[in-house]
Amino acid sequence: MTSKRLAASLFIALATLAGVTHWRASARETAAEAAYPASGDFVTVDGRRLHYEMRGEGPDLVLIHGASGSLRDMTFSLRDRLTDRYRVIVVDRPGLGHSDVLDETSLLAQARFIKAGVAQLGVTRPVVLGQSYGGSVALAWALDGGPKALVLVSSPSMPWPGKLDIWYRLTSNPLGRALVVPLASAFVPDSYVRSAIDAVFAPDPVPKGYDAFLGTPLTLRRETLSANVSQVNALRAELVTMEPRYPTLSLPVELVHGSADTIVPLRIHSSPLSQLLPNATLTVIPRAGHMPHHSHADTVIEAIDRANQNS
Repeated sequence: MTSKRLAASLFIALATLAGVTHWRASARETAAEAAYPASGDFVTVDGRRLHYEMRGEGPDLVLIHGASGSLRDMTFSLRDRLTDRYRVIVVDRPGLGHSDVLDETSLLAQARFIKAGVAQLGVTRPVVLGQSYGGSVALAWALDGGPKALVLVSSPSMPWPGKLDIWYRLTSNPLGRALVVPLASAFVPDSYVRSAIDAVFAPDPVPKGYDAFLGTPLTLRRETLSANVSQVNALRAELVTMEPRYPTLSLPVELVHGSADTIVPLRIHSSPLSQLLPNATLTVIPRAGHMPHHSHADTVIEAIDRANQNS
């Protein structure tokens, strides 16, 4: 009888936790979408919506954000410094921000989705800037054909030694995602989010107002968390297949990387990549971290202008 009562009590406790988790996550998601509604427009590709903003006039420039983010990272300050001479298109990657999740999460699937979406806007041969994971998507786009030049900012490009951090290891399989993602969505505190943003920028400071503008509550939605971890967990294996093809890329590629980037280390990624690409320029920013498009925007803008001029 005791064991049956214990089992019943455990079941009730788990059911209660699941109910509270679902309720709290749903409430946080509703609040996030009310606080950070879609800021741009949508195009539809194969029944899935791509959220974008388009501003300015001139040659086409597509900006692709990194992991755990949205187009807000690109519109915080960088985008508006470019619209005087470029038609700038910023997008939410699939499953993040306000773009729909795709059935396939690969870099190539994301690249083709974005490519098809912006083509509906008349964008066919843009300069493509990708930051962090967004740079990996940009590389996949280039390998598939289309961009006239790339600007890769702090971007993973090569298979790395070791494993991802504990969050991604816990969510590397469907069971882990089913258990951990709802708990994170429901209970991760704001203090943890702020410390995570600090770590991504380090050793550079976080710009004033950035965390409030970014809309991190959108990132904590269950569907968005699941999409993000699926994408990041698949990244290394995809880079293994892409690496042998890099020497075939003849388009201009600007690589911008901080020497103090511990998220995507320079020595593992942009430095060796620059030796594989036939038309690459590597700009190393001394003592800069993972977010130089904020901390050293002038350097990134100079790279964009060079890429456009050389293409």
